[in-house]
Amino acid sequence: MIQIFTDTSANLPAEVIEEYGFVVVPFTYTIGDEICVETKDFDGKKFYGAMSEGTRVRTSMVNAFTYSEAFEEAAKKGDDVLYIGMSGGISGSFMESMIAINDLRERYPRRRFAAVNTLTASLGEGIQVVHAAELLKQGASFDEIFIEAERFNKVMCSYFTVDDLSYLQQTGRISRFSAKMGTVLQIKPILTNNEGGQIILHHKVRSRKKALLALAEHYKTLVSDVAATVGIAHADSPEDAAFLEKCLRDAGFSGKMMNVCYEPVTGSHVGPGAVALFFEGKEE
Repeated sequence: MIQIFTDTSANLPAEVIEEYGFVVVPFTYTIGDEICVETKDFDGKKFYGAMSEGTRVRTSMVNAFTYSEAFEEAAKKGDDVLYIGMSGGISGSFMESMIAINDLRERYPRRRFAAVNTLTASLGEGIQVVHAAELLKQGASFDEIFIEAERFNKVMCSYFTVDDLSYLQQTGRISRFSAKMGTVLQIKPILTNNEGGQIILHHKVRSRKKALLALAEHYKTLVSDVAATVGIAHADSPEDAAFLEKCLRDAGFSGKMMNVCYEPVTGSHVGPGAVALFFEGKEE
């Protein structure tokens, strides 16, 4: 049997995790003085409300020991392990997963272990996890799933906008001056992930509505299949997420929509009001 692992950054709804039987390795974060573990009971409105009021959030990566404990439990049962995780360009967690896997390969030579760097996070990661699970349901082998996952991560499009540039400034994505000027001028950045899975600025627009329309425009230009699943993640901005979904439907999108509140670890870096769009793009 093949056991698919992911992490809480994948932002998958609880019913999807249960449907496919994923094992989810949790990230941890600190809000104020409270240390928290990501769970399905996350209260997005409370979390992003606290951030808006100035409460500081700190995040930490998953270490190799935590990964090893989770993966070894499957190996002991005779399962092969495929981990599909958060971008290594965003967090050091992926490298920690590889340390765990290399150790387990030596201790369990009859078991298969592999990790896929999704080059993104949130539902950009989650859609890739579900894609692998669908292949498993269809009877694909370990190697077939891994090879397809390594292809699929390169066509996953991730675009997002933020409401407050200060959170990107705090994490070193933009300078303090750029954050201040952007706020004064109401500049809204459109960000994406580069080939290494790092967050980069794609372009800038002058209003919130234009930013959401720009996300929809990227979909219209780049989508490979309008019937394929699309993901929207928002940091307590359900109205904006609904507006974006309507724009996509108007553009011909006919597939399944996963619309979720941003999980706290990734969400703390983009800040309250962030809206992200994830979809399968055309082959380059």
